[in-house]
Amino acid sequence: QVHLVESGGGLVQPGGSLKLSCAASGVTTDVHAMGWYRQAPGKERESVAAIARDGYTVDSDLAKGRFYISGDNARKEIYLQMHNLNFEDTAVYFCTAGPNVGAVRYWGQGTQVTVSS
Repeated sequence: QVHLVESGGGLVQPGGSLKLSCAASGVTTDVHAMGWYRQAPGKERESVAAIARDGYTVDSDLAKGRFYISGDNARKEIYLQMHNLNFEDTAVYFCTAGPNVGAVRYWGQGTQVTVSS
């Protein structure tokens, strides 16, 4: 079983930046990629970005140019650096883990990001 814990969410003004972190623990031998999803109020959950153990990354269209995913294999952590946030980025951001960048097997509890003036 893999346990994912997100941190770093909070309130930020439009145009601001925020960095999310996710730490994985437990038996992670079947985890070869981690990533981020988000779910805004009244909307479906959507993929943000993912990163494989070898550093290969996949960015969704919403992430390109503003959000940057990175990871630390030794710490079993990933990060999401977000820039130029706008109101539409308000959502619960979930950390995910799975066998590859296209497959999610584990979910974190989520961290709230609110963009408001």
